[in-house]
Order: sequence, then C-alpha cells, then structure tokens
Amino acid sequence: MLSKEVGEFCVKLAKDSINNYLKERKVLGLPKGVPRELLDKKAGVFVTLYDVSEEKKELRGCIGTFLPAQDNIAEEIIHNAISAAFSDPRFLPLSSVELPKIKIEVSILSTPEKIKSKDKLDPKKYGVIISTSDGRRGLLLPGIEGVDTVDQQLMIVSQKGGIDIKADQIQLERFTVEKYE
Repeated sequence: MLSKEVGEFCVKLAKDSINNYLKERKVLGLPKGVPRELLDKKAGVFVTLYDVSEEKKELRGCIGTFLPAQDNIAEEIIHNAISAAFSDPRFLPLSSVELPKIKIEVSILSTPEKIKSKDKLDPKKYGVIISTSDGRRGLLLPGIEGVDTVDQQLMIVSQKGGIDIKADQIQLERFTVEKYE
C-alpha cells in the first residue's frame, strides 16, 4: 500500500500529464521528485476520469492496463492518463474547458490471479478478468457503483468482452486495486 502522499502524487501526475498533453500535444517526461515506489515497481494501472460538474459524477474516460506495459508505475500513470483523456473511444477528446470539472482516480492493480470459481469473487473487493482461448477479454474494476453482486459483475464484464459465459470456455482471474483520488 502506498502512503497518502504517494497516492496524492499519483493523481497529480495524472493531471499534470493531461494538462501537458492539452498544451503541448506531447507525453510528459518523468518529472523531478517522483517517489521511489513509483519508479522501482511495475504494475497495471487504470486512470478513470469523472465529470463532476453540475452536482453529478459521470464517467468521462477510463483506460488502463491490467499488466504493466511501461518501465514503471509512474510511466504507466502518465500514458494511461493521456489515453483516458484523449483516446477512450466512448468519448470525444477532453478539452481544456472541461479539465477543471474533472475528478481523476488512479487505480494500481495487483497481479491478477487465476480462480476456479465465481465463489472467489466479491465485486466490492476484487476486480475480475474473463478471457477465452480465442483472445476475447473483458475486465471490470472493483467497487463500481451499482455493481453489488458477483452475477452483476460477471454479466457486465462478459458483455464488455463479447463473451457468452454460459457457452464459451472461460478463464476467470481476480485482482485488487489501490485507488487514489
């Protein structure tokens, strides 16, 4: 578990990455003062953006990696923040006008572990990955508002991956997250 200060740095790094990309259209280099924990370790990271204007909290972007794709957690945050803001296919690219109304969450994932049964899932505690031998995959982070049961969690993640959990041969994996906002 990262300290509160390091968690706050993760969120600031995501915001700075988005800001820099808005201004310069370039990926932010590693800034000075990155905590050691973010440089020495690799992990999957999701960056989620919410529009919190007008007394609402609506999803505005969410992109991540369940396994590390960069050299360290800090670089994972930088790249996924930019992708969440500008490359989530469900949304138009973020504008500078929207940025002040955006709340950022950074989720650092544990290494996924294979499980044999849905009995090992808990939608509040564990995220889930469903995959098939032909390469289809769906992922859902834990603690999603309105997802209260394992069956709801599995229905959503299978839809995301285009998977029929009754007909397809599936592999289940679970993971935990450290969430910072």
